[in-house]
Amino acid sequence: MNLLFIILGVVILVLGATWLVEGASSIAKRLGISALTIGLTVVAFGTSAPELSVNLISAIEGNSDIALGNILGSNIFNTFMILGLAALVKPIGVQHSTVKVEIPFFLLSALVLWVLSNEVFLDSAELNVISRSAGLVLLLLFCVFMYYNFLVGKEDPASASPEIETRKLWMSVLMVIWGLAFLVGGGKLIVLGAVNMATKLGVSQSIIGLTIVAAGTSLPELATSVVAAYRNKPDIAIGNVVGSNIFNILLILGLTAGINPIKLYSGANLDLALNIAAGILMLVFAVSGPGRKFDRREGVILVMVYLAYLAYQIFNA
Repeated sequence: MNLLFIILGVVILVLGATWLVEGASSIAKRLGISALTIGLTVVAFGTSAPELSVNLISAIEGNSDIALGNILGSNIFNTFMILGLAALVKPIGVQHSTVKVEIPFFLLSALVLWVLSNEVFLDSAELNVISRSAGLVLLLLFCVFMYYNFLVGKEDPASASPEIETRKLWMSVLMVIWGLAFLVGGGKLIVLGAVNMATKLGVSQSIIGLTIVAAGTSLPELATSVVAAYRNKPDIAIGNVVGSNIFNILLILGLTAGINPIKLYSGANLDLALNIAAGILMLVFAVSGPGRKFDRREGVILVMVYLAYLAYQIFNA
């Protein structure tokens, strides 16, 4: 029953995020806001809405293990499983700007998160906590990232301009309201199911957050990247993964820590290190070999790393 709660919650989250993005985009277009701005804000936010919903509810209810496990697990799933599967479908070319700026920015975000999380080692603190001040640092870095996106979008508007369907105003407003309601309802179902499942199985909430919850909230990214790779749209396939990882660390963890400081669960440093390794591997794969691309061989490596990590988590649990 708890697994059913989580599955149902994921379905509701995906529906809610879709309705919210489509409704808000339609309203923004009616107000004369450019497609570029909508692409850089509403649509970019939409793919991370499931993680944000779960984390905010977890923070408010004091389930910090699920909040942190969800973000680290989502980033690990995004990089190793989603990017790996997309590369297996079709080799993914990587733009120069992605190699030069976006992947390094993700790697920087992962390193900053590790530093901010390890106050015991670095500042002689009594406990490793992502504090409210650390959350503010992450949010400031997110503002820098959004400013960079805006500048890139102005240079190449097509890169950030989605196709937007204009609906009737009452329908758009209704979609936003229902979208928000579904995000809250789906998030509550997932957190409830995850907490109960961890209790009944006798494992930590972080394990459930790192595996089932993380994979579930990453379904929008999985669908987007695999379909984009199949349709020969490599920029979307890899940009979706890198952008989502940055959003997860800087925006979602920043907001979550701002609401309620996040204590590190046992073994969190392994997941933080794997998050850093994800950025390093992406950079190495993108610049090695003929041309800048993730080929099928590298896709196999990424998927195998994730399966090994998953087996390790299950064995330890």
